[in-house]
Amino acid sequence: MTKRAGDRVADKIALVTGAAGGLGRAIALRLAEEGASLVIADIDAKGLAETERRIKESGRPALSVTADVTEEAAVKSLFASALGTHGQIDILVNDVGGGQTGRIWEAKVEDWDFVMRLNLRSAFLCTREAAGHMRQRRAGRIINLSSGAREGTPWMAYYSGNSAYAAAKAAIHGFTRNVALELAEYGVTVNAVAPGPIETEKTGPGFRKIEDLEYGPIRATPLRRIGVPADIAGAVLYLASDEANYITGTTLAVAGGR
Repeated sequence: MTKRAGDRVADKIALVTGAAGGLGRAIALRLAEEGASLVIADIDAKGLAETERRIKESGRPALSVTADVTEEAAVKSLFASALGTHGQIDILVNDVGGGQTGRIWEAKVEDWDFVMRLNLRSAFLCTREAAGHMRQRRAGRIINLSSGAREGTPWMAYYSGNSAYAAAKAAIHGFTRNVALELAEYGVTVNAVAPGPIETEKTGPGFRKIEDLEYGPIRATPLRRIGVPADIAGAVLYLASDEANYITGTTLAVAGGR
C-alpha cells in the first residue's frame, strides 16, 4: 500500500551527514516532514544546530552529532550514538562532499587527496558502519550523493577545472553500484542521486557569475534553470521510501536533462 504524503518514511530512523546546510539540510528536513526521526552530522556545529532547530520546530525528533566523518573513530562514535539512542538505522544519506577548483596542470597533490578523502572516505566509512547493522536486520536504505560532474561538467571544466571532484563523484557511482550488489541478498538497497547545477547558499553566487556564459549552467541544461535543494531532497525521499523497494545500484540524475 502506498503511504500518504506526510508519512512516506514514518517511524524510520534516518542518519544524514553534511546536514549543517545546503543539500544535507534540505534532505534532513524533507525526511522529517515525511515522518522520519533524524540523526544529523556535520563538522559545522553552528549550522548543525540550526538544522536541528528546524527539524524540532516541525515536530520531529533530532539528534545532532558534530563529527568529522572522514575520520574512522568519529564515524564509529556517530553510529554508536545513533544506535544507542534509537536502536536502529533505517536510512543513511551520505551527503558530505566538495571540490577544489584548479586546472589539471595547476593541481596540487594535497588538494587532490583532500577531495578524495572528503567525498570518498566519508562515504566509505559511513556505508561500512551502516552495512554491518543493516545486513543483520536484513533491511535498510543507503543513498549516496554523486553529481553530474561524474561525467564532466562544462562550466566547471571550461572556467575553473576541478577534475578531482569529477573523479570523486564518478567513483561514488561505481562504489554505489558495487555495494548494492554486495548487499542485495540482505534486502538492503544502495542508490545514488546525481545533482546537476543546484543553487545553495554556497553555490548560488558562483552560478550567477557564469550563468550567461556560453558554457554556463543554464545554457547547458535543457530545462533552462538551475535546480533548488528541494529537487534533490525529493529524489532522496523517493529512494528512501517503500516506493523504491525494487530499485538498487542506480544513480538517479536530477540535473534538468543535462
